[in-house]
Amino acid sequence: MTSPVLIIAAVDDWPTDRVVVELESRGVEVFRMDAADFPQRLTLAGRIDQGHAWTGALTTEHRTVELSRVGAVYYRAPGAFQFPEGMSGPEERFAAAQARAGVGGVLSALECRWVSHPTAMARAEFKPVQLAAARACGLCIPATLITNRPEDVRAFAADIGGDVVCKPVASPVLIESGQLKSVYTRRLTPDDLADLRGISTTAHLFQEWVDKEHEVRLTVVGERMFAAAIHAGSEAAHEDWRSDYGALTYTITTVPDEVAAGMRRLMKQLQLCFGAADFIVGPRGEWTFLEVNPCGQWDWIQGATGLPIAETIADELQGAC
Repeated sequence: MTSPVLIIAAVDDWPTDRVVVELESRGVEVFRMDAADFPQRLTLAGRIDQGHAWTGALTTEHRTVELSRVGAVYYRAPGAFQFPEGMSGPEERFAAAQARAGVGGVLSALECRWVSHPTAMARAEFKPVQLAAARACGLCIPATLITNRPEDVRAFAADIGGDVVCKPVASPVLIESGQLKSVYTRRLTPDDLADLRGISTTAHLFQEWVDKEHEVRLTVVGERMFAAAIHAGSEAAHEDWRSDYGALTYTITTVPDEVAAGMRRLMKQLQLCFGAADFIVGPRGEWTFLEVNPCGQWDWIQGATGLPIAETIADELQGAC
């Protein structure tokens, strides 16, 4: 009997559904949980002593899994812990800290295959860390400035001698007036550079504009790579393809050997088993690394191209890659 796979993901995360279906079609025992289930719909009992590593179980109303039997964990953006109504703000914050340290700590200590381990994912989320690692691993990166000083932005633009883009340093998604919104990459105009009010309020990321023929979403699972060329059909999509999905077309493409080698080094350095990397491919075919998302979306790429990403994630969880 194969060891069970523990899935830690938001209950409504549909890419994870693909992986669960694939694993179950292979006869693999799957225990899926969301951090939002704890403590009201999920319990944890974990024990460690001198003679044994962590033992115990995760239990819901209908299922249970022994921690010592877990052979692999697929970790993908679970929700926040949800506590009973009636707790004060300080009580809820205290409970959340205990849950994070207790549940998160016990699960993080499991000695099994991870795709990917949350501590590695948390570090890899930092774009400055990614860019430094990518450069050290031999990948080409754009000149980048992170600052909250307007005068540095103007000096950077003068030094680059070309167009500059501004993009979020962290997640581009925010909620405003109850609506989910996204902040897209923006190419700065001379008027923007003349009026940089607001820059001083927080950190901003600026990069040189890299001329592009197209972009590539490179999904890495273990040692395997799946490259999809993204072709923009509008000016907005050419500046940031996320701003106009309807104008995009996709083709399967190949990865130059030196880029593949650099990405393997990068994934090893960041200790990631999964990553969704974005590259610009220039007019002469040169690849420029932008970022790698340790929890990036991939399902729409599989749907558009047929690349077997879900199947390969299942392979990796079973140790078959």
